[in-house]
Amino acid sequence: MIEPAGPPPFRFELPLGMPLQGPAFSLPFKLLVTAVVFGSVAWFVRLWLGGSLPGVFSWFMAALAMMLYTWWCAVRSVTRLDSQGLSQTWIWDKKMELRELAYGKIIRVKGLDWLIAPRLYVRTLLGKFAVFYAADPVMLVEFERLVAELKAFRGFR
Repeated sequence: MIEPAGPPPFRFELPLGMPLQGPAFSLPFKLLVTAVVFGSVAWFVRLWLGGSLPGVFSWFMAALAMMLYTWWCAVRSVTRLDSQGLSQTWIWDKKMELRELAYGKIIRVKGLDWLIAPRLYVRTLLGKFAVFYAADPVMLVEFERLVAELKAFRGFR
């Protein structure tokens, strides 16, 4: 039997073997984004009704369309962790296989987790990287455990 070349695949088991799924962004962040986007829409409508947008109407419409789409993606974004991989719905959905992971790090602003969602930065053995957000405290605990196990498995300090 021929053994595969390269480092062994990383394996991660969740408690109870059940996948975790939770919001990527916190409710206060979603409320802030909603206020900014719909405040911009109100400002645009006020400018339009005042006749201040004759030459730049299409640019404003394009900017508002992008803002509304980004808002929609932010308020419905969900992060999922199972024994096979990480995934997050977003403007473009992200997915990373756990067996390919080489490095992981949690990035957070201590004391502001309620507003700025902590994120998990991961990199594969081939250098591909992704960032996954987690507003759910249970998901964050599993992210921390994943990083610790990955560090021990790959031998990084």
